[in-house]
Amino acid sequence: MSISHPTPSSASPAIVPVGGGTVQAHVADGIGRIQFHHPKGNSLPGALLRELAATVRRLGADPAARVILLSSGGTGPYCAGASFDELVAISNTTEGQTFFSGFSQVILAMLRAPKFVVTRVHGRAAGGAVGLIAASDLSFAVHHASAKLSELAIGIGPFVVGPVIEKKIGLAAFSAMAVDADWRDAAWGERHGLYSRLFEDTSAMDAALETELQKLAGCNPEAMAQLKQVFWAGTESWETLLAERALMSGTMVLSEFTRNAIAGFKAR
Repeated sequence: MSISHPTPSSASPAIVPVGGGTVQAHVADGIGRIQFHHPKGNSLPGALLRELAATVRRLGADPAARVILLSSGGTGPYCAGASFDELVAISNTTEGQTFFSGFSQVILAMLRAPKFVVTRVHGRAAGGAVGLIAASDLSFAVHHASAKLSELAIGIGPFVVGPVIEKKIGLAAFSAMAVDADWRDAAWGERHGLYSRLFEDTSAMDAALETELQKLAGCNPEAMAQLKQVFWAGTESWETLLAERALMSGTMVLSEFTRNAIAGFKAR
């Protein structure tokens, strides 16, 4: 799989096959680049989530990476959220909590990284993907990158990703997304703070991204680390909170209502 956006270095990314998809990463010129991909709409099975969290933590601890870019592969959706195949395979609450904890691991890795995490959103984002975008410090998106929280439509709720989305866009906007589970266009996302900047196409977005990443790579690392603490103040106890939320989702996904709803979505 090739990287779908330009890179300033010839350094080859390390590609890790995992969960039916891949996570690839490399560091060059002060910029750490992470890209995940899954053939089913860039959905996120548990193994891919765990590898993604580990990669964010690794680049977060790497002094050569002064800023991190998180993107996904292909030209379709940015991310379809949780893997339906894995959701229907969950057979008990322990498995359910473990799966949904994958999202909390990625979110916490992004928040705890002592450097800015920038997301590149080249297409639609659903469910848990919205949480990843909200956990970034800066997000660039194209005008067709609509977003929705689809969890209620399949009988659960955006419990794990909810705290970071609420912190980023506010309670009213988060509540609206969670309750009606409908698509919001990218302009709505920018207006409410989910997206930092919007672009007409990926070429314009990638040009602006490269300029921004190079600028951030030259900034004072200590200043960026301190700003991260300011941005995410109040999240210090989220390890416990998100574990509790993962158990909520992991229990609810076992209900007959949710099983039937997921089966209906898979049949479409």
